[in-house]
Amino acid sequence: MKESIQFGSVRFDFRIEYSARKTIGITVNPDMDIIVKAPINAPVDLIKSKIMHKAPWIVKQLNYFLSFMPKMPLKRFVGGESHLYMGRQYLLKVITGKSEMVSYKGRVLEVTTRDKSRVENLLTGWYNERAKQKFHEIARPLISKFKKYDVEPSGLYIQKMSKRWGSCTPGGKIILNTELIKAPKNCIEYVIIHELCHLVYYDHTRNFIELQKREMSDWEKWKNRLDHIQF
Repeated sequence: MKESIQFGSVRFDFRIEYSARKTIGITVNPDMDIIVKAPINAPVDLIKSKIMHKAPWIVKQLNYFLSFMPKMPLKRFVGGESHLYMGRQYLLKVITGKSEMVSYKGRVLEVTTRDKSRVENLLTGWYNERAKQKFHEIARPLISKFKKYDVEPSGLYIQKMSKRWGSCTPGGKIILNTELIKAPKNCIEYVIIHELCHLVYYDHTRNFIELQKREMSDWEKWKNRLDHIQF
């Protein structure tokens, strides 16, 4: 059941899930969906009153998840552009040739192609392959560290996401945004640790934050760095 409520200049759209429970609970998901779990006989007015009471917290959670949304300005994929890889800027050089390949030498990303309209596809494919390799390399020792909490992801997957840098499914699957390959290694580690912490605590509770700080004491520094990278 979908409902909405106005809090100042902010309009909250939320979904009510009724079940055999005694209290009203509010969850803000990483997708920025607001879910209200309520007793079967709970009046909508009571639920809205609860939402209003928790509104400052809801705004805080929405802003937190908003900070995970990648900032991806459009690129033209032409020679002379600057492109990121593992936190470093590389100059894009487009070469006309018989073969199709991508390589990096020094601070130059070279794309060789017979058709310059294929530069974007070739570079995207190269980023995807590098992401698969690097993310697993970086994640492997971090996953081993979290075994002391008796948790382990059911799998590590890579895909392009428009709203998040990473996610952890209820089944324990960790998904990382391929765009992260453009960020420094410490930023990638931060996102992986953040998602591994969700295997222990699903919500962003105080225990979750304490665990994240324990596993990466300077996580706020790298989160802030990630928030301000111009991709």
